[in-house]
Amino acid sequence: MKILVTGTHGQLATSLAEAATAMPGLELVTAGRPALELSDPASIRREILSARPDIVVSAAAYTAVDRAEDEQDLAYAVNVIGAAAVADAAATLRIPVIHISTDYVFSGDAGRPYSEDDETEPKTVYGYTKLRGEHAVASANPRHVILRTSWVYSPFGTNFVKTMLRIAGERPAISVVADQWGNPTSAPDLADAILLVATHPARERPGIYHVAGTGDTNWAGLARSVFEASKARGGPFAEVHDIASADYPTRARRPLNSRLCCAKFERTFGWRAPPWQESTVAVVRRVLQPD
Repeated sequence: MKILVTGTHGQLATSLAEAATAMPGLELVTAGRPALELSDPASIRREILSARPDIVVSAAAYTAVDRAEDEQDLAYAVNVIGAAAVADAAATLRIPVIHISTDYVFSGDAGRPYSEDDETEPKTVYGYTKLRGEHAVASANPRHVILRTSWVYSPFGTNFVKTMLRIAGERPAISVVADQWGNPTSAPDLADAILLVATHPARERPGIYHVAGTGDTNWAGLARSVFEASKARGGPFAEVHDIASADYPTRARRPLNSRLCCAKFERTFGWRAPPWQESTVAVVRRVLQPD
């Protein structure tokens, strides 16, 4: 099986490429800039059709949540038009597309984890474009699986876990928001889930699924877990002071509740992510001791 992943250097694309090496018979190729530009549908179609994969993973996206408020046209071009072009190219080859989406399609105001059937109500430009991207993908390719996830981190690129470790090396204490809750999701775990979908017969059942780390916490709780794991291995750590979202204003409003119910994915594909605490330890270990 040949899988094409959009994006080359992102957290998820890197994790997918790494995970694929342990799967005999699976060939994974990544396609990114400059050959494939998500704001250029012609380049998307050219790269996918020339690669002739058996399945496409639409992993790359415009993810600069705050900047999207001021770059609405670019966010729309990438997350809606680009996503549609990826799905359409896969449809031309009559192959499935796995599209990665986000908890930001919800308002974040619910008092419980969101299920796939809950009403969507994005409060940011980023969330709006990702929701419109879901609709565009579903319209362009009937053989679609849309995976919503949340709070992705990894040993690669820039993310919350790596930022916390960097800051801990610079100062002894840090203030972290404690009233936003979600499911921290390791990109290596998410990659495992995606490759399972790609090779599972249920991928032919079109629809939306939630897949995220098992268990929930707030950002301050995640920071404490990162520092605990780092301290145990001789790495940097800091004291965490809880603050409210109002004390840390951002250009785009962050959801207070990003928790996702992943029961549908578990029923369909027979897989659930490890507890987020275990995955956090694994990522911290790799950040401190890179291969």
